[in-house]
Amino acid sequence: MARATIFHQMHDLGLAAWFGGTLANAVALNPAAAAGGDPSRAGAVANAGWDRWTPVNAAAIGVHLVGAAGLLKHDLGRMKVQQGVPSMAATKTVLTVAALGVTAYSRMLGQKVSAHRDVPVADGTTPAAATPPEVEAAQKQLAMLQWAVPALTGALTAIGAYAAEQYRPEEVSRGLVQRLLPS
Repeated sequence: MARATIFHQMHDLGLAAWFGGTLANAVALNPAAAAGGDPSRAGAVANAGWDRWTPVNAAAIGVHLVGAAGLLKHDLGRMKVQQGVPSMAATKTVLTVAALGVTAYSRMLGQKVSAHRDVPVADGTTPAAATPPEVEAAQKQLAMLQWAVPALTGALTAIGAYAAEQYRPEEVSRGLVQRLLPS
């Protein structure tokens, strides 16, 4: 079996940054934006942090996608003969598309919030009494979506670990036998 080490590295490192950075911002940046004690500056602090993260996140996602595409191409032969590989690949694809969609939609909402630099908010995802309605609506959605991206990318990480186990010689053999002699 040919090796695809660089694709595995790109897949895993890009996914790790996508997962970890988004989780860190949800856990730390959004709540910490309120630490300054000035509601009129909390939004600006959160916006500045997310705006700085966006290009890094885009690069991480790009690296992950190149790695994922390389692995998919590398595994085409296995998908034809090893039972379990097609369903694993389909699951990873669905999760990746969902994570991309949620990430893109979250960024769109974040840009709505970011357009109002000095709007008063309680923290990065919690509106204050004086928060304009369009920002409040975006923040309410972001409060939920900030956890959806780490959940989806975390699930991708778990499926990636399962996929790595499918490379073990005994798993390849078992998958081939199951494909040839279905029960």
